[in-house]
Amino acid sequence: MNIIQKILVPLQGSPNGSSAIEAGLHFAQTFGAHLSILHVRPDSRDIAPLAGEGISGAMVEEMISSAEAENSERLQKARTTFDTCMAKHNITLTSPSPRERKPGTVSASFSALTGNENEVIAFQARVSDVIVVPHPNAGDEISSSEALHSVLFDSGKPVIIAPSTLPPALGSRVCIGWNGSPESASALQSFLPWAYKAEAVQILYSEEYQRRGPHATEVKDYLAFHGIEASVQEFGVIRNNVGASLLSACDAFKADMLCIGAYSHSRLRQLILGGVTRHVLEHAKLALFMGR
Repeated sequence: MNIIQKILVPLQGSPNGSSAIEAGLHFAQTFGAHLSILHVRPDSRDIAPLAGEGISGAMVEEMISSAEAENSERLQKARTTFDTCMAKHNITLTSPSPRERKPGTVSASFSALTGNENEVIAFQARVSDVIVVPHPNAGDEISSSEALHSVLFDSGKPVIIAPSTLPPALGSRVCIGWNGSPESASALQSFLPWAYKAEAVQILYSEEYQRRGPHATEVKDYLAFHGIEASVQEFGVIRNNVGASLLSACDAFKADMLCIGAYSHSRLRQLILGGVTRHVLEHAKLALFMGR
């Protein structure tokens, strides 16, 4: 099940950027895939309309110049982070074109595009197999991060949130959070290549959080059709906190990766993610595979 061939890692200067690159490279090595690092430069010309809001042309030019300098510094930092990681692992650098690499081999490229960060990343994600992003640092950043909302809800592709500190193994012992919903089904289908490669797979469910839909035992049978052996484990919900209970069950299994559906109680992107999703994002120490 070697269908993962292009892994996108947006690199925008996050302090956890190195972990995201390392995680992306690990999965590129697992699947013999291409690692595509993307840096998006904001268009400094977007500042120009401010001239009509009581700001002089000279001030606008100064602001554009300052923005250009800041953008160049961010780009240089991103490129240095990328080059350091590739040199550490002796990875061959190629162009983003698939015509310049042999299918099934590990390769990497760095691209810098100019435009709206969230839009460019979402568009590039649509022609990738999976997106690996750095883990946000704080709860406030998670709930308000437009970039995270963009890749989760606008890309149409699964997203892996890399942990701040990578575990010794990644994708070796994996859990699948299941509640019968369409979102969890979509995440499950996208997660099949990882489940197939894993050494141990466990399906986690709670009768208290089960939605109308197939039971976890049916997921076990579904995975068996794909040649994937999995165990099923029910977890109890402690103090009405499904997210914390789910992570506790992952710890008990010694999982290094969790697959869940991404939920939102509102379709308006500016509102925070659903409670379970948000708790898992804020507190997980393992890699999160999310789809919807």
